[in-house]
Amino acid sequence: MTASMKLLSIKVVHTVIWLFFVVVIGYILYAGIFNSVDVRVWIAIGLILFEGLVLLLNDGKCPLTPLAARYTDHIDDNFDIFLPKWLARNNKLIFTGLYVFGLLLIAYRLLK
Repeated sequence: MTASMKLLSIKVVHTVIWLFFVVVIGYILYAGIFNSVDVRVWIAIGLILFEGLVLLLNDGKCPLTPLAARYTDHIDDNFDIFLPKWLARNNKLIFTGLYVFGLLLIAYRLLK
């Protein structure tokens, strides 16, 4: 397999994993907005906490990023994922904010 095919494969896998976690965060927001707090919400929260731990243990980077860097010299914000540069650059800020907002909504629902 060529370097470009390996990079393409990593980008596809990275994008699918990213999309999964976006859906999970979206579900947490949904549950908070519509007062639908159940066991799935706690699983979703745990998944995001696990992802945060993985990022923390990898200096804030996805473990796929250094792997993808082996196959290119062009290291842009989105070299390892199929996202617009602005979103790849601000990804953690945007989705951490949405996650925290979802947690606040859930806390409000539970304490209400």
